[in-house]
Amino acid sequence: MRCAVTENEVQTLPSEDVVSQDASGQRIDRYLSEQLDISRTQIQQWIEAGLISINGKTVDQASKKVWEGDVVAATPREPRELQLEPEDIPLDILFEDEEIVVVNKAQGMVVHPAPGHERGTLVSALLFHVRGLSGIGGAMRPGIVHRIDKDTSGLLVVAKTDRAHQALSEQMKSHEVQRVYDAIIHGKPESASGTIDAPIGRDPHNRKKMAVIYRGGKRAVTHFRILETFRSFTRVECRLETGRTHQIRVHMAAMHCPVAGDPLYARSNPLHLRGQALHAKSLAFTHPVSRQQLVFHANPPAYYEETLAVLRQMTP
Repeated sequence: MRCAVTENEVQTLPSEDVVSQDASGQRIDRYLSEQLDISRTQIQQWIEAGLISINGKTVDQASKKVWEGDVVAATPREPRELQLEPEDIPLDILFEDEEIVVVNKAQGMVVHPAPGHERGTLVSALLFHVRGLSGIGGAMRPGIVHRIDKDTSGLLVVAKTDRAHQALSEQMKSHEVQRVYDAIIHGKPESASGTIDAPIGRDPHNRKKMAVIYRGGKRAVTHFRILETFRSFTRVECRLETGRTHQIRVHMAAMHCPVAGDPLYARSNPLHLRGQALHAKSLAFTHPVSRQQLVFHANPPAYYEETLAVLRQMTP
């Protein structure tokens, strides 16, 4: 299966962006890299192509600094057709029938193509291994009903037919899908279990991040309970009632217990992890056609178990 899309669908820059106080003094390539989650090399290529401007003046050097109040703008590229190609990437498929596929996604794999991540995605691997995917999600997201972050591992259900996609989407909206995560967090929550009910929206100071936003944010609810305590860290189980972007990561950070290794919400990484220690370990839903109740479990990846072993040795 090959899906044709235009470059503008996968590589778009904001037409205009005003630099906040927090970002003042940054290099333009670093600033845009952080705002758009794109490599600095890619930003430098756009600068060389004359696509970036500050206050109406074209930027010719990646080292150019931005200051609070500067207006950073971009000239859209001419559309160029890209091809979403199937890729022979190993997948851990736990279940498959004519309607759905349940996958245990590896840490480091992006779910669908996005700026700076056009190859090596779960979608490309699915196109190689699975015959037929729902088209409801669009050309770049065939079959994708829900997502987990690049550096979060674990369970996803993918739709092979449109009727399965529609039924699963309805279950997501009505909170019928049960999603449980395992996480290693900094510090220790004040209580052994609890519920975080705090709305989430785009961080007004950094569009790459989400934040608890009480005016304009969308309702987000996470239930947690402590599984293990260590010297400076805690292992918790988190059950999602809603499914907002970065929900567990934002809620744990709001509780002053960010997920270990989180490059966005944790201030330090003493365990030297390559991404947030977060694993989608359990997924339960109703089969969209047979109406059978399905429950899946996936053990955390090796790095996660190794990290737990280290923490247990460190704890008296």
